[in-house]
Amino acid sequence: MIPVELTVNGREAHLQLDPRTSLLDALREHLHLTGTKKGCDHGQCGACTVIVEGRRINSCLTLAVMHDGEAITTIEGLGTPDKLHPMQRAFITHDGYQCGYCTPGQICSAVAVLEEIEAGIPSHVTDDLDKVALTDAELRERMSGNICRCAAYPNIIAAMNDVAGGAKA
Repeated sequence: MIPVELTVNGREAHLQLDPRTSLLDALREHLHLTGTKKGCDHGQCGACTVIVEGRRINSCLTLAVMHDGEAITTIEGLGTPDKLHPMQRAFITHDGYQCGYCTPGQICSAVAVLEEIEAGIPSHVTDDLDKVALTDAELRERMSGNICRCAAYPNIIAAMNDVAGGAKA
């Protein structure tokens, strides 16, 4: 066991972990933050997406020890039932979920995607590398690592556009 210090949703967490513990398992089993879901446990579905130091990652593919000292935001850290994050509210408004299993990862990814676009970080479908535009194609490409078995994709894109202010190129 080794000591690992994380700042999760703004709160410091001091853990003693087996160095083989994934970030996902540290969040779910040691910190009891079960909003982050274990889908495939192979990095193929995106259900475990969290935001680490401002970047979205699949928490099942990384070890907790690799993030010692870093800030992590899970779905629980984005909003509360009384004060929803704008993306959470938009998912409700636009029915961006059905069964809900993938929703925490979808929402964390969607929040980070809008930040990536605002920061001008290009994707594989970016036409002009000097000006990253908010388009449905850009959103679809960036969200392609988050799988929804219920196929709520058009509603997820609508929610993202709503949060982004509907500004499209």
